[in-house]
Amino acid sequence: MENTETIKSIGKEALKDFEKVSSYQEVENFRIKYLGRKGILSNLFDKLKELPKEEKPQFGKELNLLKKELEEKYELLRQKFPKPKEFELKDDLTLPGIKPRIGSKHIVTKTLDEIKEIFKSFGFVIAEGPELETDYYNFSALNFPEDHPARDMQDTFFISKELLLRTHTSPVQIRYMESHKPQIRIIAPGRVFRNEAISARSHCIFHQVEGLYVDTNVTFAELKGTLVNFAKIFYGSDVAIRFRPSFFPFTEPSAEMDVSCIICKGKGCRLCKYTGWLEILGCGMVDPNVFKSVNYDPEIYTGYAFGMGIERIAMLKYGIDDIRILFENDLRFLKQFKGL
Repeated sequence: MENTETIKSIGKEALKDFEKVSSYQEVENFRIKYLGRKGILSNLFDKLKELPKEEKPQFGKELNLLKKELEEKYELLRQKFPKPKEFELKDDLTLPGIKPRIGSKHIVTKTLDEIKEIFKSFGFVIAEGPELETDYYNFSALNFPEDHPARDMQDTFFISKELLLRTHTSPVQIRYMESHKPQIRIIAPGRVFRNEAISARSHCIFHQVEGLYVDTNVTFAELKGTLVNFAKIFYGSDVAIRFRPSFFPFTEPSAEMDVSCIICKGKGCRLCKYTGWLEILGCGMVDPNVFKSVNYDPEIYTGYAFGMGIERIAMLKYGIDDIRILFENDLRFLKQFKGL
């Protein structure tokens, strides 16, 4: 009963205020007092949340009726007292102009462009392929046998039994070899997808650059030389480098390449988990089975391949500790890299 009386009292007060309005400014005062974000109606709706459950229906009904009535009164006042010309915004031509913000390349794009330019200087050309791939190009042709445990290394977004979003840019290598004969020296940059939980260190969408060199008598020493030169150009000539044995279905032997932490210079810090080292890519000699899938004779040709995640490379170079921020388009973050 008390709440109902409150609404009736406010209605009577609003009616008196309505009848007193005689100018546009008073119309605005009426709106702010009753319909504004911090006005009387807003406070009543906040009070509604605190009422006992049995009182809410009646109070809410009467409150909505009051709101409708006040909105109608406000509309009548607006028509009766329209905004005078002196209240309209006028251009002041004496004010200084506002310079539009000039955009710049995203830090991932900048990193990718820098990597591409380095490998182009080594004689590599850029090859591209579709993001929607078949199981054959994404797995089988790369020496992933059916039901082989190696397929579990990459959680996949399947569109159908045969179609999927590519989990790496390695299928580009297969497609390129099918239509070209050695000598081949390519890099395959692009976006890839993996069905992973998004966290500070992983994302379901990211970018890769994969490289492939095929010719006669290609050696692991050439692979190491290429990647060491890349790392010294990209990270600086004083960076330390090491290779560790690893496993990938499409290369044998395989390795992972680490560089000394760019933050602590190898002394150990949070970014490198106090090891002094940061992994930047995987690599190895192309498995003969991959050559067979593209009708290359593995007795004649050898080759090496490597792959790196662009977001990870950018994070390591610029000391970024959360991959998610690269996808949020927060200008406060992005503008820090504008001048790079």
